Amino acid sequence: MRGPRDELAEKMAGEVALSDDPGATLRKWRTDFEIPQTDLATRLDVSPSVVSDYESGRRENPGTDVVRRVVDAILDIDEKRGGSHIRQHARVLSAGFDSDVVHDLREYAANIPIARYHDAIGAEELVAGERDTIAGHTVIDSIEVIKRLSGDEFYDLYGRSTNRALVFTNVTRGESPLVALRVVTPTPTAVVLHGLSAADLWDHAPGLARIEGFSLALSETPLDEMLDGLRELP
Repeated sequence: MRGPRDELAEKMAGEVALSDDPGATLRKWRTDFEIPQTDLATRLDVSPSVVSDYESGRRENPGTDVVRRVVDAILDIDEKRGGSHIRQHARVLSAGFDSDVVHDLREYAANIPIARYHDAIGAEELVAGERDTIAGHTVIDSIEVIKRLSGDEFYDLYGRSTNRALVFTNVTRGESPLVALRVVTPTPTAVVLHGLSAADLWDHAPGLARIEGFSLALSETPLDEMLDGLRELP
């Protein structure tokens, strides 16, 4: 029976093989796992310039053997560090979600203040919720979620607990994701609308947050920077 690592390795290798830019996809996975080029090169027993050449496209597209070696090296390094990224991606895969739907899903070792979470992603709270701490977060693409997921699948995005921050990316006004939340019980502790300014926010969003009792915040931090900030959380 295949385990989470095997399923993740297959997904990673498949993405690289099908990518129009295999080097960029390899780089994406390496950075997702927070592995410096030098560490990956050491594991592969090659010079860092070799890794750089593959990622930049200066070398020919890597064959299946090279891709498999790189994928295994990334997963080996993560396992030696405790396997946190493998477990994170495994939770997303086990719930049946693709990476273009779920950008990040994590549980914390202990509850953290919502204010600390907002600081990590450059978010400004507009409405305070009924709770002031969270135990995890989920970052999702609002358009893909609405297009592709049922109500039950939407609930599965919460992970282990609804005491979490739910971040919606790809938002224009915030109306659709906030209305969608009304059909899911219970609602998350905190909601963050990403890429949206206060001037563009749906007029009824603050009032809806007060009725449902969740914290509502906005963040205009670029997505990659926001995800980097989340990796700093315990």
